Formats: sequence, C-alpha cells, structure tokens
Amino acid sequence: MKYKIVADASCDIPKEFLDKYDISIIPIEVMFGEEIYPEGLKNDEFYQKLNSTGLIPKTAMPNAYKFENFYKDYANVDDVFVITIVISMEMSTTKIQAQMAADNLEMKNVFIEESASTTVAQGAIIVELCRFIEQNKDATIDNIKEEFYKLRKNMRCYFVINDLKYLKQSGRLNSTSATIGSVLNVRPIVSIIDGKVTNIGKCIGNNKAESFILDKIKNVDEDKYFYFAHSGYEEGANKLIAKAKPLISPNQKITTGEIGCVVGSHVGAKCYGLGFFINE
Repeated sequence: MKYKIVADASCDIPKEFLDKYDISIIPIEVMFGEEIYPEGLKNDEFYQKLNSTGLIPKTAMPNAYKFENFYKDYANVDDVFVITIVISMEMSTTKIQAQMAADNLEMKNVFIEESASTTVAQGAIIVELCRFIEQNKDATIDNIKEEFYKLRKNMRCYFVINDLKYLKQSGRLNSTSATIGSVLNVRPIVSIIDGKVTNIGKCIGNNKAESFILDKIKNVDEDKYFYFAHSGYEEGANKLIAKAKPLISPNQKITTGEIGCVVGSHVGAKCYGLGFFINE
C-alpha cells in the first residue's frame, strides 16, 4: 500500500521533508487589503510585503472544492491511501471542508484528522508520521492512525511573539495591554494547548523570553527531530538554537523552518520558537 500525505498550508514543513516524502499542500488564500493571493505567497515575498505595507493580512481556509480537486486523482484507487492532516478545529473548520470533499467523491481510501495544532507543530507531526511509515514498511492504516494520535498527544511547542499588534488584532490582547506591552518591551510566550493558541507567560525582553522557553525543554524524545521555526527572523532562531543545544542530546537531530504566510499573518514578523516530542 502506498500512503499519500496531504496537509493544508497552515502547517510549516522544511522543504527537505516536503520533497523527501512527497507531501502535498492545499493552498490557503491570503489577503493584503484589497489584494488577494489565492495560492498564498512565498515566504520572502510575504515578509517583504508585511514589513513594507504595515498591513495586517487576513487568511481564508481552503474550501471543499480545493480538497476535492486534489482527492479526485486518488479517490478509491486500490493501492493508495490518502492521509490528510489539517489545522486544529479550534482554529479553523478546515477538517469539515476536507471531509465534505471526500464524501462528495464517496472516497473510502482516506483518513482525515485535525492536528490539534498549526505551523511547525502540525508540520512536525506530519514529518514524524512520514518517518514512521518509512521505517515500518508493513504498517497498516490502523498502525499509522495509532502513531498519529500518539504524536499529536506528545507534541510540545513554545513561541516568542515580538509584535503585539497581531495578538491585539486576534482579540487575545486588548489595546491598552498592547500599548503598555510595547513600551515595556513585553514578550508574550504562546503555546498550543488543547488545540488552542494559549498565552502561557510574559517576559521583559527576548533574553528572558528565551530562558522561559528553554526551561520547558524536558523529557525530550530523542528518536525524533527537534524543530525550530521563525517568521522572517533567522537571527532569533539561530540564537535560540545555540542556547538550546546544550540542553538536548548531542545525538538529537534538529531542523529549522520558516513560518509561512498563513500563520505569519496571525503572529507577524520576528516570532520564533521551538517544538519537540516528549517521551510518554
């Protein structure tokens, strides 16, 4: 049996893994004011536009048609099973759109599930699931589902937010707090808990914020990659990596990726952090 992996563009996966595992991505529309980009934008173009315009972009989830257009080439093909991993249902109803598409095609050879996460955390779950399939050639779809739910449960991620206007726009921070926070150099720390983006702490300055995150590195599953990511802020990610390396096994594989235009629209530039799996 061949397994075909597909995700929505809210996930962020380093290109090396996209190519290696032939992972397909359903695009998500991004809007800058009146300008609409149905296929999203490449990272460099997106962050250049974000920084130069000062606009807060918006996104629109992929509809059932986009999924159906992808699924039609695989629907009920005997030797192919399609595994679809999408953004948390707490953030978007993308899963419902994917299921509608599969139902329209009366598709039986598909598994559709939410990742209970987004960005690098969603991408990490997908990459590690691909690695599991690669290492377990005789795995059945039930084995793969079991591994997926284990990965979803054991994923941990933590990010520093540098631009508070995006949290203000999303309603997670009121105007007064955003103004005071900017003046005082406050850095909110966010995680994904029960599928929701949750503010778990506030620190003054990036150094203290990084220390807060680094303190969360415990009980790491060394058989899986350690994931770093940033939104147009490679310098910050590299600094965090340098600080994190002494805290993890020297044998730990690490990878770094960039937060794309979808999640970048909601966290802004200079967001950075890490994700890993715990042993349980």
